[in-house]
Amino acid sequence: MHFQWDWLCLGVLIMSSVTAGMENEENLDADVEVENFDKQSQEADVDRDKSSIEVAYQTPKPTGEVYFTESFDEGLSRWVLSVTLKEDTDDNVAKYDGRWEVEELKENAMPGDKGLVLKSVAKYHAISAMLTKAFVFDDKPLIVQYEVNFQKGIDCGGAYIKLLSSSNDLNLEYFFDKTPYTIMFGPDKCGEDYKLHFIFRHKNPKTGEYDEKHAERPDVDLKKFYLDKKTHLYTLVLKPDDTFEILIDQTVVSKGSLLENMIPPVNPPKEIEDPTDKKPDDWDERPKIPDPNAVKPDDWDENEPAKIEDPDAVKPEGWLDDEPQYVPDPNAKKPKDWDEEMDGEWEAPQIPNAKCEAAPGCGEWVRPMKNNPKYKGKWRAPMIDNPNYQGIWSPRKIPNPDYFEDPHPFKMTTVSAIGLELWSMTSDIYFDNFIICSEKEVADRWAADSWGLKKLVASANEPGMFSQLVTAAEEHPWLWVLYILTLALPVGLTVLFCWPGKKSDECIAFKKPDISKQITKGELKEEAEEFEDDELEEEKENEAPDEDERREMEETKTELIKDNTMKMGREALVSEVEVEGDEDIYDDDDENEVPDEEENEVLDGSQDDGFNKSDSEDEKKEDDEGMGDLPLKSVRKRRVRKD
Repeated sequence: MHFQWDWLCLGVLIMSSVTAGMENEENLDADVEVENFDKQSQEADVDRDKSSIEVAYQTPKPTGEVYFTESFDEGLSRWVLSVTLKEDTDDNVAKYDGRWEVEELKENAMPGDKGLVLKSVAKYHAISAMLTKAFVFDDKPLIVQYEVNFQKGIDCGGAYIKLLSSSNDLNLEYFFDKTPYTIMFGPDKCGEDYKLHFIFRHKNPKTGEYDEKHAERPDVDLKKFYLDKKTHLYTLVLKPDDTFEILIDQTVVSKGSLLENMIPPVNPPKEIEDPTDKKPDDWDERPKIPDPNAVKPDDWDENEPAKIEDPDAVKPEGWLDDEPQYVPDPNAKKPKDWDEEMDGEWEAPQIPNAKCEAAPGCGEWVRPMKNNPKYKGKWRAPMIDNPNYQGIWSPRKIPNPDYFEDPHPFKMTTVSAIGLELWSMTSDIYFDNFIICSEKEVADRWAADSWGLKKLVASANEPGMFSQLVTAAEEHPWLWVLYILTLALPVGLTVLFCWPGKKSDECIAFKKPDISKQITKGELKEEAEEFEDDELEEEKENEAPDEDERREMEETKTELIKDNTMKMGREALVSEVEVEGDEDIYDDDDENEVPDEEENEVLDGSQDDGFNKSDSEDEKKEDDEGMGDLPLKSVRKRRVRKD
């Protein structure tokens, strides 16, 4: 049992360690697929005890072919501010006059590392730049990646980017919300709706018109990315096989197919409902109908009320029939500015009658209501299957006149510029380290040299686990209960199962055999027969026993027979004496009684001496006479002594 308790204690300690370890992990989602991140970005796992860390920042350099990169370390020389007006908007706010600045992060900044910051509140912002070279959707993937930090959180606003479509009349000074774009990607939030946009404009091959196709919403909780005030890395990967992946901090949060996971679908259905088709007047959509053959039972009374007065109710004693439940407040006074002509006759406000508080009730007593046992309600025929049921009607299908099939929606309109056209109710939204390329390794290396360093510094400057737990509990007080239970449960189980307890007296005390218990003649006979059977079995096992053992067995048998004879004689004597008087016998018994300790010593001595065969018959007789008045011991004792 002690071995089992040790294993249980060990299991409790292991569970406690695992629970503590799980609290320190940050899991984005159970179904999120984690990408292999570049080794250099793994340097973020640093010693948490350090309060700060110095990082030698250098402007990242692309390591392969790129279409656009921007670190903002050299300002906004290549960017163009929009000077146009937003259409269909009040003139007071229609102008794109939101302010942009290039500055360092407010927290966890690295010297020399700067980014683009949206500074204005409740204004439209628009800024754009031309790509180094246009991206043509042909046989290479498109990878778009940049950083965002909501330094003050976010109430309502976006941080998405637009990849502007190539055209001869593209003028970045007039970049606004209606400027044609090919892809829109990035975070957006208003109220409690947290979004991560991926939208592309698809050209209808039949009509030449463009329709917006939205990716399905990720199954990941995006809230923390908007509120934790950390720099996060957003990545979009479009592949020539018409698939896409969306990543946050190098972790896949959504993926799918351009043909299957866009809303509305890229390709329209082959058939549509006929708009001219109408449901026939005699079309029966009822699966169940009342049974026309059902008849209301004769004893069904629809006039019986659901509730009736309880005839067995009795008015409680002390009920005050003449006292009202409410009386005018005797302490109330008419206001001085009360005008009876304008306000009417003044009446004191009503208060509960003090006399009713001590009584069962006041006013006219009314019998309480109870359920009417005769009530059945309105009779309705039971429902049966409708034999004329034709199912739910739907219009017939006809070929879709607008049907087309685009097998490769990846081949979108060429992209030649990047822009941010935003409205926000929160300022200080930080953007940094844009890159557009076709190789994932190039994007990962760029992230390791930029975002990876930010993550390293932020991790080093984060408060300890205890401070984080206290901060979380201040925001959500119910977490204190969880903390207490998490700490108290392992401690309680450890104390309960592992603390050494005192052994009870029952476990320590030696239970002495009840050697003074008297036995009946039948029990004595059974013991003797058992003993003889055991002796026979021993003789069979030992084919050639020694002479000493045979002699010992014979002596034991002789002693048993003698004890049996003495027992029967004593019982006969006791029966005679009981007729004459019980007191004399009890006195004699008390005088001749041998203490248990002495009796045990006799038994122990006999065992130690090995039941000495050299004992004389006289010594045996003396022993029998000395124990003649004692209760007879069990034959089992003699067997033990022999053994």
